[in-house]
Amino acid sequence: MYKYAPKTGRSPPSSSIHPIFSKTHCFIDFQGRFQALFKFESLFFLWEFDCGIAKKGRKMLGIFKKGLAHPPQELNSPHPMQAAAAAATREPKFPREILEDFLATHQSGSSSSNAFSVSFEDGALLAYARPEKSYSVHQRLFCGMDDIYCIFRGSLNNLCSLIKQYGLNKGANEAILVVEAYRTLRDRGPYPADQVLKDLDGDYSFVLYDGKARTVFAASGAEEGVRLFWGIAADGSLVISDNLEAVKGSCAKSFAPFPAGCMFHSEHGLMSFEHPRNKVKAMPRIDSEGVMCGANFKVDVQSKVHAMPRVGSEADWAVWGQNAL
Repeated sequence: MYKYAPKTGRSPPSSSIHPIFSKTHCFIDFQGRFQALFKFESLFFLWEFDCGIAKKGRKMLGIFKKGLAHPPQELNSPHPMQAAAAAATREPKFPREILEDFLATHQSGSSSSNAFSVSFEDGALLAYARPEKSYSVHQRLFCGMDDIYCIFRGSLNNLCSLIKQYGLNKGANEAILVVEAYRTLRDRGPYPADQVLKDLDGDYSFVLYDGKARTVFAASGAEEGVRLFWGIAADGSLVISDNLEAVKGSCAKSFAPFPAGCMFHSEHGLMSFEHPRNKVKAMPRIDSEGVMCGANFKVDVQSKVHAMPRVGSEADWAVWGQNAL
């Protein structure tokens, strides 16, 4: 397991591998997987692929304390302790236990692990891991740039055109693009937030943490091939992962699928970028044991917001605030 601590300002010795990149960490593990942490100017990113057939089942995890993320209240099971007792299930876990279980699940030997994690002093955490078997085309990327960190899974069909649109180097990947798109949206807001994500053509999901603004931004593409799940930990922290069992085991009954075609911002709430004029509503959910769980969230086709479209810097989060849950 390799841990990257962004606040220390320390990195392994670098060596040249590409005219635009400086390699800060690179190794090939016992499974033949190439893994590298690169540095380009103020940018850090982890690039991972398999030397052969790409492997799937890679899992990502984000945990954000209650003060950082403000998920919809309906994501909580109405009576989590009663629900756990009635269903004979375990109570929700605390963040430290969730991370320890996540890392232990993906430990490949007595001391080695397939997990990568980034922890922040203000109560945010990003991590991912992958199992040793099975295959998929979905890649996983990690990027950190100017105190903005992103884990991206999937791929974009129009990556090349978006790289040109945002003025990025040709070597940029999807995670770098998402960070740059988010930073542009945050700082200048030339387009509405929903339009920025609607321009991402592909099957993907991502979790992003802005350490400077202390905000969480997550989204899942409309194609539903790369799904996310989210829930509430024992201390009220928000848990996001592409592993259903990890979220279910960590959050007891306070979990639900992250809605496809939607985006979540810790300050602006949950909104559909596929249908930005429609509100997202919570749908009560009862499981097979008859226990009330965290709600599902769906676009309310009957509810529309009639507002004049905005342009310029006022457009970035404006519509989001009107339609968010």
